[in-house]
Amino acid sequence: MASRKWQALLFNALRFEAGWLLCVVGGSSVAALAGGGLLAWHLWRCALPGEWRFIAGFALLGLVIDGGLQRLGGFEFNDQALVLGLLPLWLWMLWPLFATLVYHSLAWLWRYPLLAALCGAVSGPLSYYGGALLAEVSLAPWLLPAQALIWASLCVGISRFYKR
Repeated sequence: MASRKWQALLFNALRFEAGWLLCVVGGSSVAALAGGGLLAWHLWRCALPGEWRFIAGFALLGLVIDGGLQRLGGFEFNDQALVLGLLPLWLWMLWPLFATLVYHSLAWLWRYPLLAALCGAVSGPLSYYGGALLAEVSLAPWLLPAQALIWASLCVGISRFYKR
């Protein structure tokens, strides 16, 4: 039984990583198909009751946070089409895909708020940096330090939310 749980957690993490890569490299049209399909699979086969609300809220949060950073000049997307004039669909799709990890493969992390903050402060900016290189997006010099603070705060917030 424990083996099945570990397999499910590993599959959850690998699904996110595959989705991240497909969205970043494939762009918005691939993100719509692959990201949408991965989200649908998660909601159909893996999600806990009511988890869809968290995923939807996280998607909205991503539009506000990254959209606000884009409006402040943090991102330069060149000629990419933007959702609501804020973000390309491929970048926005990463937010709900990340949310699929919260109650599953990252559930252990939320018991340790300081470790969660450290992981967010490191992995968040690394994800944006890697994505920018692959998707040919320019980042303002201040964006990665800002992302470190944002993702550290988000991870602490998830830790507190998760405890409830």
